[in-house]
Amino acid sequence: MKKLLFQKFLKDNLKFFAVSCFTFGAIVWVIQAVGFLDIVAEDGHGFSVYFFYSALNFPKIINKLLPFVFFISLFYQLIKYELNNEMLVFWINGVHKRQFINVIIFYSVLVSLFQILLSGFISPLASNEARSYIRESSIDFFPSLIKEGKFIDTVKNLTIFIESKDSAGNYKNIYLKDDINATEGNLVERSQIIYAKKGNLINKNTERYLELFDGQILNSDGTKIKSFTFKKVNFNLAKFDSKTTTFPKIQETPSTVLFECLEYNFKNKLDEYKNDNFVCQPESVNNIKQELLKRFYKPIYFPLIGLICCLLIIISKENNAYNYLKFFLFLFIMMILIISEISVRYSTYNNFGIYFFILFPILTFLMFYIPIITTFRNKI
Repeated sequence: MKKLLFQKFLKDNLKFFAVSCFTFGAIVWVIQAVGFLDIVAEDGHGFSVYFFYSALNFPKIINKLLPFVFFISLFYQLIKYELNNEMLVFWINGVHKRQFINVIIFYSVLVSLFQILLSGFISPLASNEARSYIRESSIDFFPSLIKEGKFIDTVKNLTIFIESKDSAGNYKNIYLKDDINATEGNLVERSQIIYAKKGNLINKNTERYLELFDGQILNSDGTKIKSFTFKKVNFNLAKFDSKTTTFPKIQETPSTVLFECLEYNFKNKLDEYKNDNFVCQPESVNNIKQELLKRFYKPIYFPLIGLICCLLIIISKENNAYNYLKFFLFLFIMMILIISEISVRYSTYNNFGIYFFILFPILTFLMFYIPIITTFRNKI
């Protein structure tokens, strides 16, 4: 009977927990997806890139929401069971309160392991894949970038000005400035300015260029300027990238890469470290440590949250202090969640920061767990 009671409670909680995760995650995802429209509107990527990038950011959203959703679902479930007198069924069937608390703590540990899997591996892998997808994609929406009467510098190393555009898609009075040195990686400052009376955009498969007519080209190498006129010239656009950040952030870097960077730093061999998608530098070591603590140690707060939620079973709803207890515990857990976020940010600043971040959840857990288990040792 006890087993069935716990199965029903955990099943109900998991159902509410999953629905809440998806609901809150979907709301945040939609809000972020609207912001990601800049990938298309300003950076020139296609809608397929936008949808793929947005979808791969969903695990990161769930990862951030998980502690709050876990707290809300467990807190709500315990209150609901108490108000519906379902908690009485546990006590009548011989379930000790300390046994109930231990089961909830074990359940919290399982959720914390899921968070470690999500934050340590799934979320950074999905985020890195999203960034890689943008890095490898081309700018295929030049028509949406080009606006009449405006200087457009969305494309890296290229400035475009179009005076007007007719209904057939032909441009008039076109101005282009190509920073050749930045594009090719040359040390000598070189640039190219092109003016054309008319032109049109050719965008076929992998071919992407501006077909320009009746104009002039000015080439500058920093000391000399050479100019010549042309009747027709094709200006290649395929070599240009958008200004979208394509280099992965620390939060998007796989955990194995971060651990590898720390290993090289510990051995004082950072100059030997090689990774095409991540730069391991001495000044980034503290940020890497902070990120790894966030991924693999911060989930330790789940058992503490589960334990504090269980304080709701100390008194019944018939007690006048029950409503005050609910309010106090809600605020207290919210404070713990805030402390977990703040402390991880300062965990690598100094020794006090790291000791506080590591010891606070453990000491707080023991401070509540030992008296509770002692009090309910021989009570139902």
